[in-house]
Formats: sequence, C-alpha cells, structure tokens
Amino acid sequence: LVDRAAARWGRLDVLVNNAGRTVRIAHDDLDAVTPDVWRSILEVNLIGTWSVTRAAVPHLRRDGGGTIVNVGSLAGERPMGSSIPYAVSKAGVHHMTRFLAATLGPDIRVNAVAPGLVDTPWTESWDDLRELVKEMAPLQRSGMPDDVAEIVVALVRGQYVTGIVVLVDGGLALR
Repeated sequence: LVDRAAARWGRLDVLVNNAGRTVRIAHDDLDAVTPDVWRSILEVNLIGTWSVTRAAVPHLRRDGGGTIVNVGSLAGERPMGSSIPYAVSKAGVHHMTRFLAATLGPDIRVNAVAPGLVDTPWTESWDDLRELVKEMAPLQRSGMPDDVAEIVVALVRGQYVTGIVVLVDGGLALR
C-alpha cells in the first residue's frame, strides 16, 4: 500500500492512520471480552497502525521528512468507550504516537487526534451514546467527520508540533 502510493505520486509526505475496529461490549461484561475479541481489535487498531507506519517511515525520511497523524480516541485517554479492548488499543496508539515522535524527530513529526463520538455509518445505531454526549458535552453534540479532518489538517500543517494527542470531543472529556 505505502509503496504503491509513493510510486503513484512520486513521494510520500503524509500518513494518516485511520483504520479502526471495535465491538460494543459493556465494561462490566468481562466474560464477553474473549481473547479473540482482544486479538481482532488490537490487530487492526494497534498492530495495523504500527505496520503501516513502519512501512511509511523509509519513504517519509527519503522524501525530506513528513508527518504522521494517528487516529486514536477519547477512549484512549479516559476510561470510557465502546469496549475495554477498544479503549486499551487506542491508549496504545496514543503512547505509540508519543514514543515515535520522540524517536523519529527531527525528520518526521508524529501526532494524533482523539475523537469522541463521531456520527458515521459505523455509529448510526448508537443513539443511546449520542444522547449521552448531547447531555454531557459542553458543545452538546457528537462530532462530524469534518470536525476531525479539520484537526488532522492542522496537525499536518503545524511544523513545530510533534508528540501531541488532540482531543476532538466537543469538550466531553471535561465532564
């Protein structure tokens, strides 16, 4: 994937790791969180992010440096989210972001966004969570994809920013 993108456009400047997977499981339902659930979520959210990053780093370095933006989650910063494995996987993405920023600088900047609930086809049936966010978040709504994309673009452009995780949650973490 990375090699094909670099070949098609002649270089690689930006990587956005935006793949994700979850399963909604009540946090107190420990029996529902099987090793298979853990593996499937960690494989996509954490190991997938690592694998694509590792493949992109030689291109980013060769092409004069670049930036990586990982998509984490508010659940990676606070004990909340669709399931414990999801939250743990996103906490791992956040820590990996900070670790890689310290390791890959000055050539490559690495940051992350941590969205709260975002209205997408994936979450369209999550009306209970949407109502909770509306009640609790200071901005009284769940996010839209453009809300997150706007911050991703800002992190790509911000030449003196690395190693941060930006919450994009309408202030939900404040409550």
